[in-house]
Amino acid sequence: MAPQKMVVLDEEATDPDHGSDPRSRPVQGLLEYGLIPLDKPRGPTSHEVVAWTRRLLGVEKAGHSGTLDPPVSGLLPIGLGQSTKALSLLLMFPKEYRGVMRIHSSVPRKELDKVIAEFTGEIFQRPPQRSSVSRQTRSRAIYELEISEADGNLFLFRTLCQSGTYIRKLVYDMGEVLGVGATMVELRRTKVGPLAEENGFVTLHQLNEATYRLKEGDEAPMRAAIKPIEDCLGEVPRIMLRDSAVDAICHGARLGMPGVLAASEGIRKDDTVALLSPKKELVAIGKALMTTDEIKSTKKGLASTTERVVMKAGTYPRLWKSHKQKPGGTKLTG
Repeated sequence: MAPQKMVVLDEEATDPDHGSDPRSRPVQGLLEYGLIPLDKPRGPTSHEVVAWTRRLLGVEKAGHSGTLDPPVSGLLPIGLGQSTKALSLLLMFPKEYRGVMRIHSSVPRKELDKVIAEFTGEIFQRPPQRSSVSRQTRSRAIYELEISEADGNLFLFRTLCQSGTYIRKLVYDMGEVLGVGATMVELRRTKVGPLAEENGFVTLHQLNEATYRLKEGDEAPMRAAIKPIEDCLGEVPRIMLRDSAVDAICHGARLGMPGVLAASEGIRKDDTVALLSPKKELVAIGKALMTTDEIKSTKKGLASTTERVVMKAGTYPRLWKSHKQKPGGTKLTG
């Protein structure tokens, strides 16, 4: 993925004694700020897989993004430690699935292709009874839907869809429109935003082997298994902070213009933005309060809110002061 174009407002050296480039983190740092693109096997629940991963690695906190049902395999992104706070970013991206659909009675291929076209684009879907969300009809985007292979009434399909789409329900609804019924036989998730199968998933067996090798002093397998959380940012717009602003953001401060070094091109107000240190570490997730053009043209005001803090406070030195505001509250300034 090509790096984002950044508008540089100022240049300033970063202190090498604090923080580190995400690619240079020690293994313990990856266990705190890492993401595992886990290849979930068929059978266990997503919750069980996360619990096994947590025990295997000996970490206190782990969480997943996007539940996969027990019969479904494929990508289950698992965040470790502080990285669990950034997993919501993955909900912004499309997801790719490959599956097998059985049509209950033969239909002409042109009829199936017509229904495939009808279900590409915006659709309306009511979550199934077993879902964990409210069963309210909602719209979802199907960006791509195609048949890859066919064998009798079995069809191998691929779809790229909006997060929150129920593929089993998608297959069922297509069967209803065909008038003969359809069932999803098998399903595998192959992509979530920037995390894709062609770039390599990690099995539980590989993770177990990496844990054993780490105890023997070999870090390479563990480093191959755990990606920096920054790898899940994809095309999320960035704002780069000065060293002096990082700890204030870690305490929940809104980002003032004096703390900005650079910003992605094309930021719009209310966009979700990744607030990064000069070493490109993910500090927090915020909402833009200015466009890129406004950021370029002013030196005062607030550039973004701080919605979710990822980096631990104290990673960078405290170089800000707190001022009591009336009628109450604290304002943090760089």
